[in-house]
Amino acid sequence: MFAAQTKYHRAGSVSEAVELLSKNEGAKILAGGHSLIPIMKLRLAAPEVLVDIGRIAALKGITSRSGTVSIGALTTHAEIASSDIVQSNTPLLAQAAGMIGDPAVRNRGTIGGNVSHSDPASDLPTVLTALGATFNVTGPNGDRTIGVADFATGLLENALDDNEILTSVTVPSEPAGSGSVYVKFSHPASRYAVLGAAVIVAVDGGKCSSASVAIGGVEATPTKASAVESALVGSDLSNGALDAAAEAVLGDFGGDILGDIFASAEYRTAMAVVYLRRALGEARTRAG
Repeated sequence: MFAAQTKYHRAGSVSEAVELLSKNEGAKILAGGHSLIPIMKLRLAAPEVLVDIGRIAALKGITSRSGTVSIGALTTHAEIASSDIVQSNTPLLAQAAGMIGDPAVRNRGTIGGNVSHSDPASDLPTVLTALGATFNVTGPNGDRTIGVADFATGLLENALDDNEILTSVTVPSEPAGSGSVYVKFSHPASRYAVLGAAVIVAVDGGKCSSASVAIGGVEATPTKASAVESALVGSDLSNGALDAAAEAVLGDFGGDILGDIFASAEYRTAMAVVYLRRALGEARTRAG
C-alpha cells in the first residue's frame, strides 16, 4: 500500500526543524524512517507534513566525558554497536544495538527514532531504562532533559511535545566490576522483542553490591524491576538467589500485561521469569 500524500521539508539545523514543527500542526519527524514509513504505508499514520532531520550533522556522533557517554539522536544502531567508546563504557548498550533487526535496519535506524517511537517491543528503551539514561530535548522554549523513567508514557506515547526534537541521549558508564547482558525472546518474523531483559550486576567481596534490571515487552512501557534488584543486592548470586530474584519480577508487573495473537499476557509473564533468569546467570558470569 502507498502512503497518503504529504508535504516534505528537509531541515538544515535543529532550530529550523523546531520552527517547521511549530508552524505545521501535526507534522512528523523523519529520521531513519524504519518506524514511520511502514505505518504510513499501512495508513495507520497520515501526517500532512514530514520534517526530515536526517542530514543535521549536529545530531550525530558519540562522545564520552566524566563517566557518561553522549550519543547523538541520529547515530545509527550499527554505529553504536561498533563504537569503541560504547563498548568500553556501556557494553550493554553495544550488545543490544547489535541485536536489533538485521544489517539493513541497523545501518539505517537511529537511536533517536527508536526511542521516540516508544514501541514496547523495541530493545533500546529497555536497555536505556536499566542504564538510567537521560534524554536531551530541544523545543521552541529551549533545551530540557527527561529522565528515562519519565520518557515513555504509554503505548507508542512519550513525553515529547509536538514541536520538540530529541537531540541526544546521555548514558552513564556501567560500574566498575559489573557484568551486564541483554537477553530477548525475538519474534521470528520481525525480530522485535516479544520480551527482553536487561541486567547489570556489580559484585564486591563475593556479594552483589548493586543491581539494575529492566524488562521490556510485557507492559506498555519498560518495567524497572525494583523487586528483583532488592532480591539481588546483598545476595551471593548463587543459583538459588538468582532463582528467587527472577521469580520476584512477578511483583514488579502491574495488572495491564500486553497480549496478542503471538504471545498471550499469561505466556509473556511466564516467559519473563525464564528469560530474566537466563540474563541474571549471564550477568553473574560476566561480573566474574
